[in-house]
Amino acid sequence: MKNFITQFSRLFVGILFIISGLIKLNDPLGFSYKLEEYFSEPVFNMPFFVPFSLAIALFLVILEVVLGVMLLIGYKSKFTIWSLLILVVLFAFLTFYSAYFDVVKDCGCFGDALHLTPWQSFTKDIVLLVFILILFYNQKLIKPLFSNSIQNSLALTSIVLCAFMGYWVLNHLPIIDFRPYQVGTNIKTAMEIPENAPKSVVEMVFIYNVNGVNKEFSEKDLMSLPAGAKFVDRKDKVIVQGYLPPIHDFKLELNGNDYTQELFYKEKSLWIVAYDLEKANTGALENLNKLYKEATAKGYYVAVLTGSSSDEIASIKKKYGFTFDFLFCDATPLKTIERANPSFVVMHYGNIIQKVHYNDIDQLNLNPKY
Repeated sequence: MKNFITQFSRLFVGILFIISGLIKLNDPLGFSYKLEEYFSEPVFNMPFFVPFSLAIALFLVILEVVLGVMLLIGYKSKFTIWSLLILVVLFAFLTFYSAYFDVVKDCGCFGDALHLTPWQSFTKDIVLLVFILILFYNQKLIKPLFSNSIQNSLALTSIVLCAFMGYWVLNHLPIIDFRPYQVGTNIKTAMEIPENAPKSVVEMVFIYNVNGVNKEFSEKDLMSLPAGAKFVDRKDKVIVQGYLPPIHDFKLELNGNDYTQELFYKEKSLWIVAYDLEKANTGALENLNKLYKEATAKGYYVAVLTGSSSDEIASIKKKYGFTFDFLFCDATPLKTIERANPSFVVMHYGNIIQKVHYNDIDQLNLNPKY
């Protein structure tokens, strides 16, 4: 019985770590954005780690997959199980912190493939911890499946393949797109809320400074405020989350005016998505005028979608001589649309027809069959 439970734990933990790691390895930039949230001022206030978020993300997701493989084949079981234990304790701490202090809403444990609330993520980590502790106390039952030479080769192969996959998706696009802006999606439809959809229950919370300390009060508590309390701020606290459409934060502005709906009614448009113009690939920017002429000749409306400031936009337009529109959009949905900076999105009446990384610009099809 002990051996059965141990081997089941071995399979469960190994397979789960491989699946979780591969999903995040499919989109390491997305996971790095989550790490940036943890390093931000409202959470751990460790901004010096932000520039290394992508490197840390790649290391962690490759480690997840490789440890899962090592556990399944029984390679260096003591090192593997200790590593798994340390990793799951770290993840459990992060998910508990997110849940208890209500900071990072989605830990990104399974990328965009499966969204878990912080408490669900923490529960998952506790279950994993239990299974890993079973392995920890029964290490002698974890036997290697192959000879040493084969074990070494399999472990090394898993590292090389994971590294290659990470390199590939960073220089092209995620192999599988789990995000709400997938090819084939109609953005306008994905933003709509059904008439009978459940609505959110929101409570107004008032923040007052009482004797030098900021305290929260509900609306009914305002009648009994302590003497000398000074108003600081008001915020809305979601008690019950209602229906949230797959795309709920997408808004485009042209010269300060909402241009979102107008863009959905254009037959053919080419979006150049660059969430941060200062960080955009310069080689791709240098070729935009050529692409603009080619696309407009085929009837396309061409625009850059960016989260950069008006000053940055003016500087870039002057530097490269751009005459096409620059539409402002919050950087978060732009990062979700595509990971490359810039990337190219072919649209047809609000439908996403094609998405291309700047390294694959030669694959851009301006004559698609709708």
